[in-house]
Amino acid sequence: MLNDIFTLPNPPRLLPIGVMLFNLLFFLVAIPIEAYIFHWRLKFDKKTSIFYAIATNLFSGTIGWVIFFILEPMLPPDFKSELINYVFFNNFRSPTTQATLIFTTSIIFFATFLMKFVLLQLLVFTLRDDGWKKPEIAETSQRRQLRREIPGIKLQTTNLVTATLIANSLSYTVITIILLIRNR
Repeated sequence: MLNDIFTLPNPPRLLPIGVMLFNLLFFLVAIPIEAYIFHWRLKFDKKTSIFYAIATNLFSGTIGWVIFFILEPMLPPDFKSELINYVFFNNFRSPTTQATLIFTTSIIFFATFLMKFVLLQLLVFTLRDDGWKKPEIAETSQRRQLRREIPGIKLQTTNLVTATLIANSLSYTVITIILLIRNR
């Protein structure tokens, strides 16, 4: 029994190195794109934009993998076989799998968008210099008055939802292009 306590667990015999490298590549692609969008739309400085992009991508990626490892044992055997076949060999056996993949990818896109938005909102509010202090009413009335005077400024107001949606859409588009190039 004492030997069982001090023995190290055996490492897995087969690691999905390709999946790990592609996940790293996706982070390396998504982080600069999303940091640029945060800098451009939300007017953060470059260092803050990069920090927010790294934090939202790593947290959402981690949460996504945890959800995947929780759901994977519950999948039907046929779908699990297709998933393992795609992860290790990059192909599908069944032609109906691609429709399921498109549906699943859509769900993943919106789930990732929501996770990134919530994480970004949480980061922005917790890391503000003034903490949880409410904005002053006079500032709000000045902003409303400014919007009335210049009607185009309403369209230029940035918010976290729009910036997160644009950033997530652009990074997913580039990642999809990379996957299409990979499958050629």
